[in-house]
Amino acid sequence: MATKKVTPKKKPKPKRTPKAIVPRLGIHRILVPIDFSEHSKNSLKYAVQHAVRFRAKLDLLYVVEPTIYPADFSFGQVGFPNVEEELRKRGSEELSSLLASEIQGRVPAEASVRTGKPFYEINEYAREKNVDLIIIATHGHTGVEHILFGSTVEKVVRKAPCPVLVVRTGRS
Repeated sequence: MATKKVTPKKKPKPKRTPKAIVPRLGIHRILVPIDFSEHSKNSLKYAVQHAVRFRAKLDLLYVVEPTIYPADFSFGQVGFPNVEEELRKRGSEELSSLLASEIQGRVPAEASVRTGKPFYEINEYAREKNVDLIIIATHGHTGVEHILFGSTVEKVVRKAPCPVLVVRTGRS
């Protein structure tokens, strides 16, 4: 009696999802605080990549800190609104330039300028606009610099209404 040769059946290969299709993960809006340092511009590059990948809208935010000078003995603290207005104007122009050069229309984006404490304004903006992710740069201050200036990033992370991705660049 002749033996019948049995060949094992091959399992079909699982279908691969094309790279262009990415699970949404609920990321529709990404906030990128910008202070025009190289660190924050680097975080914008990360944010653009994430926005493209998740098909999310980008929000760029520049916060002007109120300019208050120490008091003399008769007036109390003195603010200079003209300086703040000039900073707001220049900040808005710079944000428009970043939108054109870095984002180049690849994803929907908008830019905003606010006045106040940066950590507070960043978190408040995220709440108001229902931001799903904040991508922020750290400047890497340590020791005395950290004690004197505090860390905006730390305060944002602690009080943010959404996840925060902190981008740290290498030291020079």
